[in-house]
Amino acid sequence: MTTSHGLPNAHTLSDADASVLQIWGKHPLKGHVKISGAKNSALTIIAAALLCPEDCRIRNVPNLVDVKRMGQILAALGVKIEHHGDVLDINASTISHSKAPYELVSQLRASFFIIGPLLARLGVARIPLPGGCTIGARPVDLHVRGLQAMGADVQIEHGIVHAYVTGSQRRLKGAKIYLDYPSVGATETIMMAATLAEGETTIENAAQEPEVVDLANFCRAMGARIRGAGTNTITIAGVPRLHSTDYTINPDRIEAGTFLVAGAITHSEISLSPVVPEHLTAVIAKLQETGAQIVTEAPDRLCIIPGDTIKATDIETLPYPGFPTDMQAQFMALLTLSEGNSLITETVFENRMRHVAELNRMGADIRIKGNHALIRGVSMLSGAPVIATDLRASAALVLAGLAANGKTVIQCLHHLDRGYEQLEVKLLSLGAVLERVPAGADAGSAGLTSYSVLSEKD
Repeated sequence: MTTSHGLPNAHTLSDADASVLQIWGKHPLKGHVKISGAKNSALTIIAAALLCPEDCRIRNVPNLVDVKRMGQILAALGVKIEHHGDVLDINASTISHSKAPYELVSQLRASFFIIGPLLARLGVARIPLPGGCTIGARPVDLHVRGLQAMGADVQIEHGIVHAYVTGSQRRLKGAKIYLDYPSVGATETIMMAATLAEGETTIENAAQEPEVVDLANFCRAMGARIRGAGTNTITIAGVPRLHSTDYTINPDRIEAGTFLVAGAITHSEISLSPVVPEHLTAVIAKLQETGAQIVTEAPDRLCIIPGDTIKATDIETLPYPGFPTDMQAQFMALLTLSEGNSLITETVFENRMRHVAELNRMGADIRIKGNHALIRGVSMLSGAPVIATDLRASAALVLAGLAANGKTVIQCLHHLDRGYEQLEVKLLSLGAVLERVPAGADAGSAGLTSYSVLSEKD
């Protein structure tokens, strides 16, 4: 079912809330997984298409609830947008509104990314403060300070951010901006706004994540003048106008990392592509410390060969190129079955260990002290009813369920659907035994084949 703008309706959220994922553990996995386009790249690149008054074609776009919501936000601004498979066609030649609808923005934190492009194109933007996973404060003050440094008047009243550019041309001006923290969101917001600004903008202590580089490459493909993306200093020379482009999004490094951990936790040999191995350096290093081997089968294809046992290791999350916070929960699931004790330190988000209680429900032995989790390895996990508390926590529970004895039932699947494209279908193709059913149903193992067919069609 699609809207008049060619976008699927976001009814998947209520469907996910009304269903549960049943996983029968201890089944070995084998085969190959196709990695989808990067969610976090797609969301910002879709927002950046607002900068261009011509047609933009974006390829390798994952079919996710968050991506659909971002498309609906652009459609609400008057942008023409059509989704065909993994290709998104966007024409922002006409933007009829400068205010994003609260009912959409409140469900998607990444929706705040439209403030930079709207301000650059129209000289005005009104964006409600965003929603999304409640894994930490993630305030927008770094975004706001960056836009103010470029000449914008920014006020926050009644939960809405009002931003204006004064002057006859209503054009932002280049500035030197230092970020107190290398925030990915603030880096991307400022970089997008600066592409059409008058003069040169320098972002110091910029985020270096691959998604920042992906966004910079998309903007460059439209004619933006950006250098230094991927380093801690990014320089943007403003141009008067951007032009049409056809761009392919990078593969999702977090999805790739999640499937590598799936191989490790189930003691299974699986391969995955396409990937960019250098985006996974920290994840690969930690998997090797646990005893797994990661083999490069082709420039864009990796294979995991698990060790006989899972060795304990310590992890500290850090901005890229450090260990990604988005892989913390998945590795915690893996380390519950390690030989020995492991320590995970979460330095990026202050509220990102709510999956600990759910893993402990499955028999894990994890204690939290502040931003540290001490994990004492156990010999086995047991299937149990659990609740997904955020996107990556839901992936961790799926991984734990694949390795556990018996049946695991995961609730609150809307988190999972925000960030993993057809995760169940991909796991089924590897030999996992699982099924999504209406909440309260006990479907047993019957109907798994028909489920996989239905999922691919949906």
